[in-house]
Amino acid sequence: MVSGPNSPFYKALIEPKFGSDFSSVVGYDGSTKEASFSIGLQGMAEEDIESVKQIISQTIDDIIAHGFEEEQIEALLHKLEIQMKHQSTSFGLTLASYIASCWNHDGDPVELMKISDSVARFRRCLQDDPLYLQDKVRKYFKENTHRLTLSMSPDEGFYEKQAHAEREKLQQKIQDLSDSDRKDIYEKGLQLLSVQSSPQDASCLPALKVSDIEPAVAATPVEMGTAGGVPVQYCEQPTNGMVYFRAMCSLNTLPEDLKEYVPLFCNVITKLGCAELDYRQQSQQIELKTGGMSVSPQVTPDTAHLDTYEQGVLLTSSCLERNLPDMFHLWSDIFNSPHFDDEERLRVLVMMAAQELSNGISYSGHMYAMSSAGRTLTPSGDLQETFGGMDQVKFMKRIAEMSDLSSVLRKLPRIKRYLFSRENMRCAVNATPQKMSDTSSEVEKFINNVSIRKKERKPVRPHIEEKPLDPSGSAGSRKLVSEPHFKPCQLKSYFQLPFPVNFVSECVRTVPFSDPDYASLCVLGRMMTAKFLHGEIREKGGAYGGGARMGRGGLFSFYSYRDPNAVQTLSAFRAGAEWARAGSFAPQDVDEAKLSVFSAVDAPVAPSDKGMDLFLNGISDEQRQEHRERLFAVTGKSLTDVASRYLGMGQRTRGVAILGPENETIKKDPSWVVK
Repeated sequence: MVSGPNSPFYKALIEPKFGSDFSSVVGYDGSTKEASFSIGLQGMAEEDIESVKQIISQTIDDIIAHGFEEEQIEALLHKLEIQMKHQSTSFGLTLASYIASCWNHDGDPVELMKISDSVARFRRCLQDDPLYLQDKVRKYFKENTHRLTLSMSPDEGFYEKQAHAEREKLQQKIQDLSDSDRKDIYEKGLQLLSVQSSPQDASCLPALKVSDIEPAVAATPVEMGTAGGVPVQYCEQPTNGMVYFRAMCSLNTLPEDLKEYVPLFCNVITKLGCAELDYRQQSQQIELKTGGMSVSPQVTPDTAHLDTYEQGVLLTSSCLERNLPDMFHLWSDIFNSPHFDDEERLRVLVMMAAQELSNGISYSGHMYAMSSAGRTLTPSGDLQETFGGMDQVKFMKRIAEMSDLSSVLRKLPRIKRYLFSRENMRCAVNATPQKMSDTSSEVEKFINNVSIRKKERKPVRPHIEEKPLDPSGSAGSRKLVSEPHFKPCQLKSYFQLPFPVNFVSECVRTVPFSDPDYASLCVLGRMMTAKFLHGEIREKGGAYGGGARMGRGGLFSFYSYRDPNAVQTLSAFRAGAEWARAGSFAPQDVDEAKLSVFSAVDAPVAPSDKGMDLFLNGISDEQRQEHRERLFAVTGKSLTDVASRYLGMGQRTRGVAILGPENETIKKDPSWVVK
């Protein structure tokens, strides 16, 4: 009813552009004892509420009258089959979450797990009664009187009214306090501060030891080859009858004026139709024949140089082994004959993308703050901000507000010509050993169907070098962009947004992955988070969370999210650096931080993702082992050394960014750029 462009409610509500997207809660929810179904819109006009309610009722009547297309039902059943075969690293947790609601409400969890039996029973019901689904819609939607209509409208003065009400309530509470009450509150506050400031005894807790960790990495065998002149990485894995395909297409020849359109291109290229398929038919075929097809911008810092990186778009898809030719046929059509002629379809996709980006700020504001803080420190950080930071949010908002999208539509085929060619590609395939031969043949056919650009533009970056992808350098290459003349600079940005809380970040330019200090900085970030910043920012400062971490791009990032303070949190970041420089930690703290780092380093990797560290990041098993040995070798002294050399004020170039409400202190400070 709601999934994809072929669903009735998508056609009735999204395509006519009554709203920018479905509401945040939409579809079936079976997690409660009495299940519910929700349908609604966000970003709609208040005067359209009654019209939308009527459209929802009419759409239910239409479903009862006409039912669903057979291919739509098959596509959803195919999706279930994919979900059963795809192996994730959180299988047990996902399964527990899946059965918990049913079990908690006296259901039979064993019966619930017999998904194949349920699908077979569903197919029998459809065969026995062609109106089976229509009857269910009539019973649970048309004739169901248990309904609630909820509308939420913006109020420009909401936060001011809320703050005023809180102040009045607080004043009333204070006036009602007796002298003994005040004294009691004061004494309890001192007790709380004392508890927060004293170290906790963790010796009573069971814990791993660093000596329990395996000293060597588990090697991932891969084979390098070529298909149609394109480098291909083959990785044989027990994928349970699935095939996983990735392709990286370089952006090195793309003109600079098209760069900011790349995320939009990635978002829409698989949703506009291709060859003989319109966008509805394309969506149906993707659901029927694959586990999904996506394209996304990719900026990968080099492991050895801070000012070198790879820029491209990553194509990702998967399918059941029997659908392998169909999946590559869909990719061939997208490469060779995508549709760029439907402005109304593009407008719908732009509105949905802009709404999703806007909603993402409140959920992941600290990520946006870190991206903005790091944009002036490395070239890759600058491009990442263009592709996925506040710059992209503002860009998509501007596109969504344009009355005529024809100029945007004309840019998409230009981007396609620069990206989708053999010269720009390298590929990776994960499949079972028995299916790898067939898979390589299909990859070869697909690549031979991809056109070759006759004339390439001169690279737009100052220097481009090719670096071997595999350790031996015998096959494959990453087309890295080097900017030797890049000058990092300090910038303090403040994004004034209608939030009651702040998202804060401070980033410091340090060292790349291959540098010996990188491991120490990784451990330092974990230790500072657990032993200092969590207490200062969350327990004392009242933020939802905060900490520090070392990124692959060479940036050491402090952050906080949903933080009532901003300036005070920046002071906590600096106090954390001083705490580390002074060596105010115990050997046990270092071991705990190492264990925390290893929990991420040794996290399980699904068969579909084996070899991806090499393909995407250029990190071989030998480099992973070297990094592992450096982590084992980290000591308290090495932590104080890196804290002094990189985190001390004035030692390294740093950037700061805050997303939050109006701040008078920052407004009066000329060192801040307010946006």
